[in-house]
Amino acid sequence: MRPLLRIGTRASLLAVTQSTWVKNQIENQYPDTKVELVRITTKGDKILDVPLAKVGGKGLFVKEIEDALLADEVDIAVHSMKDVPTELPADLHVAIIPERETAADAFVSVHYKSIEGLPQGAKIGTSSLRRKSQLAAMRPDLCILDLRGNLDTRLKKMEQGEYDAIILAGAGLNRLGMQKRIAALFTPTQMLPAIGQGSLGLELRKDDTELLQGLQFLHHDHTATTVSAERAFLIRLDGGCQVPIGAHATLEGDKVCLTGLVASVDGTTILKDSIEGPAVEAAQLGTQLAEILLDRGGKAILDEVYSAQD
Repeated sequence: MRPLLRIGTRASLLAVTQSTWVKNQIENQYPDTKVELVRITTKGDKILDVPLAKVGGKGLFVKEIEDALLADEVDIAVHSMKDVPTELPADLHVAIIPERETAADAFVSVHYKSIEGLPQGAKIGTSSLRRKSQLAAMRPDLCILDLRGNLDTRLKKMEQGEYDAIILAGAGLNRLGMQKRIAALFTPTQMLPAIGQGSLGLELRKDDTELLQGLQFLHHDHTATTVSAERAFLIRLDGGCQVPIGAHATLEGDKVCLTGLVASVDGTTILKDSIEGPAVEAAQLGTQLAEILLDRGGKAILDEVYSAQD
């Protein structure tokens, strides 16, 4: 391994924590290598007063980091896989996927223990269309409000009484040592997670084969297989991270089980189905499930969402 490696990361506390974990793993594996974090502000980090679904475009949290990677200003980009768009620059690839944290969404509240315990008309915060649609189907009586900002900002807004509860990714809270903030984790049956939620992706230049080989110790085949199924589902739906799409794959032995969802933003229509098959066909299963949901009305739902965003 070379003596110096530079990791490109978003500057948020969670992103830096995730990248620091990668840094520590590499330095433990290669004691003669020094790893530096290069903090990069992305478009998604700059625009905090507009719901993400209205910002438009894909790669809101990765493009500037990918630009640095292409310019040889960093050697590795560390992303949350749920932020990674389906199309990558031709010279880059997400080549290393470490073991996944929990994929579940977390219910966070000062006064309430679960979504069922919220009083009628309670204010719940999230800017994710995927979460909004499933919340609206689960509890149509709730007042679902937009919530942007980094994790600390969102928690502070809730503590100040702007929201009775908020929905966050359980993985982020776990990685920050904030497990006690989690009142309850949603099961995938209650709320299907985002594609790739809870997993990290290390993006490299394709020609950097030596680095790819050196980082293989971080790669987790089980996670890579399930994420492959979920992302194939997303690719076929031509979905960005700001559309009401969810998917969650599990792997038992050599069999993958994938559940996918396409929903209307108001939660009045929830299309959900599952498929299972050999792990070696994970990506094909994702594509097949997407076709099933598109044929059941998913295409009309997504067309409406995209036209509203335009």
